[in-house]
Amino acid sequence: MEKTFFAIGAISAALAVLLGSFGAHGLKGRLAPEQLAVFETGVRYQLAHALGLLAAAWAVGRFGGDAARWGGWLLVAGSVLFSGSLYALTLSGVRWLGLITPFGGVAFIVGWVLLAMAALRG
Repeated sequence: MEKTFFAIGAISAALAVLLGSFGAHGLKGRLAPEQLAVFETGVRYQLAHALGLLAAAWAVGRFGGDAARWGGWLLVAGSVLFSGSLYALTLSGVRWLGLITPFGGVAFIVGWVLLAMAALRG
């Protein structure tokens, strides 16, 4: 599991850099500044939680247990739901996609809490 989280985190970080570059160069001038800020928020959270997945990989190897594994998977889910919904919202203009974003935020929060629990138990 630790290799899986590490690989997903590394790929997610690379994708965040790619999307950040796309936003800065490919979307500038095509999106309103407010929309570009929303896109950049998705990139920022994806990159931060990609690093979190590297921490989750370490936690699984160091502490083991369900809390660390679930924490890692919730960081993955949070990235898809939170950042993914912001990307889709800005690129498609479909406003209801913003309703998905808070679910990703909750997944991030619970994932981090579970990683903390794994550390305290380990």
